[in-house]
Parts: sequence; C-alpha cells; structure tokens
Amino acid sequence: MDTSSVKLAFVGAGAMGGSIARGIVSSGTADPAQIAIAEPDAAIRASFAELGAAVFEDADQMLAAFRPDAVVLAVKPQVAAAVVEPLAGQLGGALVISIMAGVPLAKLCGLCGTERIVRLMPNLPVAAGLGAIALTPGAGASADDALFVERLFSAVAEVKAMREDQLDVAGVVAGSAPAFFALFVDCLTRAGIEAGLPAVDCRALVEATMRGTAQQLIDSGEHPRAYMERIASPGGTTIAALQAMEGDLLHIVHFAVNAALDRTRELAQS
Repeated sequence: MDTSSVKLAFVGAGAMGGSIARGIVSSGTADPAQIAIAEPDAAIRASFAELGAAVFEDADQMLAAFRPDAVVLAVKPQVAAAVVEPLAGQLGGALVISIMAGVPLAKLCGLCGTERIVRLMPNLPVAAGLGAIALTPGAGASADDALFVERLFSAVAEVKAMREDQLDVAGVVAGSAPAFFALFVDCLTRAGIEAGLPAVDCRALVEATMRGTAQQLIDSGEHPRAYMERIASPGGTTIAALQAMEGDLLHIVHFAVNAALDRTRELAQS
C-alpha cells in the first residue's frame, strides 16, 4: 500500500488515537480526506470534521461507508471485545493496526477474524511528530504490510520492530514514559517552589531545561551518563544531588515499570 493514497479508518479517536491521526495529517503523510474516524464524543468528531476528515459516531457505519484499506483500533483495551468483535465481518480484508495495550495478537485474531494484524505501542508525542512506536506484525501480516505501517508512522515517531514478548515492555518505557517525565518535571517544580522560587518562574525554568536537555542529548547522541558527568563537577552541588537521588530513583523506576507490566498482563487475561 502507498501511504499517499491509503484510506485509513480509526475506531476511537481519543487521546492516543486522535494524536496519531492528527500527527499523520500534520506531517503531510496523509491528506485529511484519506482519514475517517468513528468516535462517540461529539466534540472530538467536530474537531476532525473541521480538519477535513470523515467522521462517524458508529464504527459499523464508518466501515460500510468509507471502505478503508487499513483500520486502526484505538479503543480502551477493557472494551476491546465489546467494540471490536462485532466489526469482524465488516473489515473486508483491511489491514488491522491495533494500539490497544495488553491485547495480544492471539486475542486480536479471534476478535477480528483475521491474522492480518500489526500491533503497535505508541506514545502521545506522536501528535508533535516526536513520538516513539514499537511494532510487531501478526502471522498473517506480510512484509509489505509491516513496511507500510513503518512508513506511515515514521513521519511522526521513531519506529522499532520487535518481538511481541518485548512489545509490552516497550509500551511502558515509551508509551507510559511521557507521564513519568511529566511527573518528574512537576516534582522538580514543586521542590523549587518550596525552596523559594516564584511558581511561574520555577515552572518556566524547569520546562526550558527539560526541552534543552532533551534536544542536546538527541543532537549529540551522547550517553546520558556521560552527559551527567559533564554537569557534575567533583565535590560540587550537582553530584551531591545525584548521589542523594540515584539509588531511590532507580528503585522507584524499576518498581513503576514492573507495576505497569503487571497491569498489562491483567488486561491481557481479561
């Protein structure tokens, strides 16, 4: 399939599905007229209608009217069976792309009635063209299908193909991580305020520092440990802070990743 002409339908256009759809359009990868969404939220439908996409309240109606080449399943994993299974007879051989966390290929094949499926674990920065996506093709997806999905999303994310047993971990370290980073920014801002900085100034300083640090690391390709060593002078304030933070932070991060993986496994069994 050619990304410039493919008809792409989204079942669900909430935070993640909507971000992917908007990212694809804003990057120029697809024209809005190539996009259709089925979404119960009227405000979301209105925003996509203004964008130029075809909008539907009902997924059955969308599939019948739009006849997509590829269908992105972007509903909550808890409602996957209720939403997806009734659509199985209407997919018409379309490539299925799932972004639902914790719904394995084996279960997806049963729900969709097809093995032509590619699972993705994306993250929210795809809306800004700066996302990260892990990809696993199902047994019925061809090499061309996997290549198409990689090309479709490469304009909005760093795309990495991997085994399905690695996908859930990627979903945590990439998919959940923007919330982790936001939490750290919030904690650092609150600590600065409690130490005496004005709230508005502190937030501006922390956010500018986060942006600049990310950009430097990306541009230089430098290892994070080497970057820290450039900042932390022997016997200085930064190394004192790092020593106070590192042990507990490493433990907390491991604990958080494992907690997210445990929840992913629970969703897979539900």
